[in-house]
Amino acid sequence: MKVGPALAAGCTMVVKPAEQTPLSALYYAHLSKLAGIPDGVLNVVTGYGHTAGAAISSHMDIDKVCFTGSTEVGRLVMQAAAASNLKPVSLELGGKSPFIIFDDVDVDKIADLALQGTLYNKASLHILWPFLKIISSLLTQSKAVNGEVCVAGSRVFVQEGIYDKFLVKLVEKVKTWVVGDPFDPNVHQGPQVDKNQYERILSFIEHGKREGATLLAGGKPSDRKGYYIEPTIFTDVADDMTIAREEIFGPVMSVMKFKTVEEVIKRANATKYGLAAGIMTNDLNIANTVSRSIRAGVIWINCYFAFDKDLPYGGYKMSGFGRDMGMESLDKYLQVKSVAMPIHDSPWL
Repeated sequence: MKVGPALAAGCTMVVKPAEQTPLSALYYAHLSKLAGIPDGVLNVVTGYGHTAGAAISSHMDIDKVCFTGSTEVGRLVMQAAAASNLKPVSLELGGKSPFIIFDDVDVDKIADLALQGTLYNKASLHILWPFLKIISSLLTQSKAVNGEVCVAGSRVFVQEGIYDKFLVKLVEKVKTWVVGDPFDPNVHQGPQVDKNQYERILSFIEHGKREGATLLAGGKPSDRKGYYIEPTIFTDVADDMTIAREEIFGPVMSVMKFKTVEEVIKRANATKYGLAAGIMTNDLNIANTVSRSIRAGVIWINCYFAFDKDLPYGGYKMSGFGRDMGMESLDKYLQVKSVAMPIHDSPWL
């Protein structure tokens, strides 16, 4: 998402992957070299955020930083950039995306899509640049998901006319959800990325229980060795509860009931984030009204995770700024220069 446009704009770059997942970035660089990219153009530096990441953000000879990660770390990147050489920054940060279901839809199909919208973790595989499709073919051998995706539609708003029916279908489908080895084609959900994230997700689940939400499914570690958590669904979730406000980055869904279009627009926007939203309806007028009213950078209507390399992607509010993909992705790697020169004795003047 970032290297492709940067290369197209003629930039050289340093890629610093998250310390939990360095291997794919290193292999990416290996494939880039095989593709003919000269040495020194695409460089990978692994390490921790407070060392390697901080060095990049504060480096006086780096002209631009593009960061994907948490809002908390995004602030630190901006501070370091401002305190050093005032380098421009683009940020793709956290989200708490609404998944809005109106009562004119096929409940059975939408229940499936809602689960995928919360638990998915492979969105990036659909948007890899063509010369790196080999990575996609390698990684998509794993079909499992784990909810660790910034655009997860974890706030599921269901119109009251189909609310009860939707919950019945949701429970039916989550009972068939298999947790286990992500390279097993029969498995739906793999482990969390590390122990810290595993414990963080479980703490959010406990918050939900303490604050009065009803646990409909899951809510505990899976009965197997590793950082596995059962797909978890809460109902009776109030908008001010922790699980409705904070990005959990794990397999936890909050289901909430609404009555009117106006109500759900207000509640969907009642968040500090604005990365994405899903709108499920067969009414074109409702789709148009809600999509124009939700303050989020990406709106999916009757689908979710519909990424494309030609479709700009980025957030509003505390989900960051700047766009990846599409022609807009080139803008952040370019700088405008104005050149004026007198032309004497020109026949055109």
